[in-house]
Amino acid sequence: MWTTENRHRYDRDRLRYPSDLTDAEWQLIKPLIPPAKRGGGKRRVNMREVVNGVMYVLSTGCQWRYIPKDLPPRSTVNGYFCLWGWNGTLERIHHALYVKCREQAEREASPTACVIDSQSVKSAEKGALASTRMASMPAGIGLARHGASALLRSHPFVKGGSDQRPLLPRPAQSACAGP
Repeated sequence: MWTTENRHRYDRDRLRYPSDLTDAEWQLIKPLIPPAKRGGGKRRVNMREVVNGVMYVLSTGCQWRYIPKDLPPRSTVNGYFCLWGWNGTLERIHHALYVKCREQAEREASPTACVIDSQSVKSAEKGALASTRMASMPAGIGLARHGASALLRSHPFVKGGSDQRPLLPRPAQSACAGP
């Protein structure tokens, strides 16, 4: 909520890009990033910069090839984005932030009520699970861009979102082919 007491938490003027993570945001996400694989060479990329690159693409809507040169290469950023979508890292980040938001709002970690409208009931009676999922996706937005943006930006800890957003259904297809 925007009040004079917490307004400074949402000030992004001191960051390189408005999409970059603050130190507090990075401390929440850092433990959820998987460690480097065993064997092989040492990880040479700064994972915070990779997350900043993903957040830049998701917040600006730019194409991967237009990532600024001061962020890691687009192949690196896109590779981690696809890997994290495939291995469940994005879902774990979303769940951890979701639970933290609910605890901060002094609510139980899992909601105990839901809202069902008549359209949902009609669709369920017809057995149209796939059509209701596709109808809930905004038109004209790439699946990968929409999914992760909503996962990461829907939390007040990340950037002033609301904890009342529903969890997104797992997409039927992904923009990434896998690892």
